Amino acid sequence: MALSWVLTVLSLLPLLEAQIPLCANLVPVPITNATLDRISGKWFYIASAFRNEEYNKSVHEIQAAFFYFTPNKTEDTIFLREYQTRQNQCIYNSSYLNVQRENGTISKYEGGQEHFAHLLILRDMKTFMLAFEVNDEKNWGVSVYADKPETTEEQLGEFYEALDCLRIPRSDVVYTDQKKDKCEPLERQHEKEKKQEEGERQHEKEKKQEEGERQHEKKKQEEGES
Repeated sequence: MALSWVLTVLSLLPLLEAQIPLCANLVPVPITNATLDRISGKWFYIASAFRNEEYNKSVHEIQAAFFYFTPNKTEDTIFLREYQTRQNQCIYNSSYLNVQRENGTISKYEGGQEHFAHLLILRDMKTFMLAFEVNDEKNWGVSVYADKPETTEEQLGEFYEALDCLRIPRSDVVYTDQKKDKCEPLERQHEKEKKQEEGERQHEKEKKQEEGERQHEKKKQEEGES
């Protein structure tokens, strides 16, 4: 499984109904338009902890990471643009995620199969979590994301509660360091190109509108002459 997907969406089977109170924030809820609005925009990958050794090894390679979610409410998809810094190099990837509203899941088809994850909305609207394989004790894991690269202990409270619930030591948490980010120049380049494309589309739209107005005036003149 590609590392980019490990950081954002991994398969997650339905949670066991028997939950202790501390696990309340691991219970998924249906995804609504309001949910999609809430997760739209830029997010920073803050930290994660996995019991799975392969995933643990992978996340240790990530120095910094951020991404953009652009939901399409009509098609129930999310356009994902990821920027990761690994070995002091920027790695960019874009893809589409599918949204399963009733199940509270998002998924991506990769490596010949579709991988699912439950989106966990937190009390703090500036953060959210993804929980991984919580009914598979050997592969338990949780990751947390925020709208800024720096977070407070209070913002990470529910993340730590989830770790305690899953009996994952807080000492296993791997944190990113946005100061090591190497993707900002590429992000600026992409934003510049995006603005240029938007400007060109707007210019083309105005040209068509002007042409339509000229044709309309010409038709009125011809009708007046006749």
